[in-house]
Amino acid sequence: MIHLRKPAMALGILMASSLGMPAVLHSEPVGQTAVYTGLNKITARISRLEATVGTRIQFGTLEVLTHSCNKRPPEETPETTAFVEVFNIGKTLADELQETSATDSSLPNEPERIFSGWMFASSPGLNAVEHPVYDVWLIDCKMVEAVASPASE
Repeated sequence: MIHLRKPAMALGILMASSLGMPAVLHSEPVGQTAVYTGLNKITARISRLEATVGTRIQFGTLEVLTHSCNKRPPEETPETTAFVEVFNIGKTLADELQETSATDSSLPNEPERIFSGWMFASSPGLNAVEHPVYDVWLIDCKMVEAVASPASE
């Protein structure tokens, strides 16, 4: 019985499109920008970080790469999630500029991945970034409504 649901749904969409009716697809909002809070444990400075999905942002010696960001609609139980990779690049840009001006023979270090997984805004301690100087956690996801394409006639 379970195996028949997907073909039945596909048949329903096919029938609706053949009758000239637009197919109604359940489309969930897609996250465009993840919003994080970063904490420097040495200076106790808190920073708000915004990362567009697919791009890297730098916070101190950390580099944060957001692969996806999701937020449930308001009518459901609130939850914001993001799949994130965090790399320790070891040096800030100012450190690298000082070294390259002193010696041009130094090769850049490969970033070390210190976190890869899902972050949950409702439980920031569940999957935490473990670093002696910096903390980064998800607080929100800026959304763009997904557009369901109408069936071709």
